[in-house]
Amino acid sequence: MEPASKADIASIRRRYLWTAVSVAGIDLFSTLVFLSVTGAWGYAPITLGAGIATLVVANLLLAMWLFEPIRRFLEGRGSFDLAQRRITQLPLLTARNVAILSLILVVFRLSGAFLWTNPAFKVPVITLADFIALCVVLPVFMFTYTYFATSDYLSKLCAFIFGHYGENLSLFFGSYALKLGVALIVISIGPLAAIIVDLFSYDGERLMMEIANDVGVAVVGVIVVAYFIGRSLLRPVRILSRAMSKVADGDFTLRIPVTSNDEVGELTGRFNAMVEGLRERERIRETFGRYVDESVASTILHREGTGVLAGETRDATVLFTDIAGFTTIAEYLAPDQLVAALNEYLETVLEPIRAHGGVVNTFIGDGLFASFNMPLACEHHAVAAVRAAIDIQRAVGSRTFGDQGIALATRIGISTGPVIGGSVGAGQRMSFTLLGDTVNLASRLEELNKQHGTRILVSDSTREACGPQFRFAALGSVTVRGRSDAVAIFSIDPLNQEKPS
Repeated sequence: MEPASKADIASIRRRYLWTAVSVAGIDLFSTLVFLSVTGAWGYAPITLGAGIATLVVANLLLAMWLFEPIRRFLEGRGSFDLAQRRITQLPLLTARNVAILSLILVVFRLSGAFLWTNPAFKVPVITLADFIALCVVLPVFMFTYTYFATSDYLSKLCAFIFGHYGENLSLFFGSYALKLGVALIVISIGPLAAIIVDLFSYDGERLMMEIANDVGVAVVGVIVVAYFIGRSLLRPVRILSRAMSKVADGDFTLRIPVTSNDEVGELTGRFNAMVEGLRERERIRETFGRYVDESVASTILHREGTGVLAGETRDATVLFTDIAGFTTIAEYLAPDQLVAALNEYLETVLEPIRAHGGVVNTFIGDGLFASFNMPLACEHHAVAAVRAAIDIQRAVGSRTFGDQGIALATRIGISTGPVIGGSVGAGQRMSFTLLGDTVNLASRLEELNKQHGTRILVSDSTREACGPQFRFAALGSVTVRGRSDAVAIFSIDPLNQEKPS
């Protein structure tokens, strides 16, 4: 985001001033049509001079005054909070000034037949009904043009402020329905009303002249006004629609400028807030996934409040790993070398677990705690866990880790049975974890590898669930901490297994 230069500020201000006085162009065209139809060219210097004095000079001075709070903000001499009220009301205030000036101008011009009696002027005398109609229709027409032309400019100003200052409108005084209603009334009823008044006010050649004047002015005027109405009403909707499409495609970095002062602008502001919320949710998911397995994080975020966080029981297989002799290894390695080797080791262990449908619930020092079929469904979870354990042993045993080339031996314990999954903690500190005897047994089996000189120990429930898939070696029954009865344990040699086809 680059701050606006003085030249940029001058350019955006100059664009507004041109927009404000552009109504003089429509007035010039309508005046020339009037002079051509009536032949009152002698009146041209007075009527054109009056138009320049009001819609150019006076209007320009008022526009400069209106823009001053915005200019102070752009130049760093005022806060956005003070400027945005003027920004939001800029179309209405500019159009109001133009309407007042137009009314003064219309009254002056229509009084010309009485003020300027020189026959060379050839100013036609109008009826009272036509006088009143023109004093209403023309200022309203000029108001409508100026309002929508300035609203179109407002979108550029808001985009400019957003791009250079990162600020968006948060005040909304306009009404989309009212804008649309006024636009339809002015475009359809305004010219028609002027023609109807002419039909009841004149006849003969004068009637034809008045209608020709009204139609000529109305056709061009309506085209110009309709153009700016379409731009100012539809552009913010198109910007919002394109942004929604990008967000639907997964772009949560998007933030768009609020370019209108009505309900569409307010909707755009809420859209930005929504995207910010989605971006924060995605950031939380990604950050959460660094500390908890990403699939677990996604499950918690998507199923929050539907049962998982409250706790559920499901048959699952739990796998614990640990590095043999890690304490001794840690004594002679520098901390950075130890952490680098451990990270490489954990990446090696994680890959088989994920490949076979398991998720890592917790890292425990140099080991980890993984599960199969909780919280994510995993068909034949016992077989998947044992295959993951075999692949882990093969992968770890075939390489070294870290710059020092350290060989690491892994011990694994596996157990199958009912597991309780849920979120535990207090207040804002929560953790998704697995509980139950199955979890405790898998942890004890991992520790028993040290006593039996094995690398993988599984419970009897895991062996039964696997069927004939693997070659297990019975090691008898042992008593483990936390259980009063003995449990049968089995080892498995990863080198004495057939690889799955």
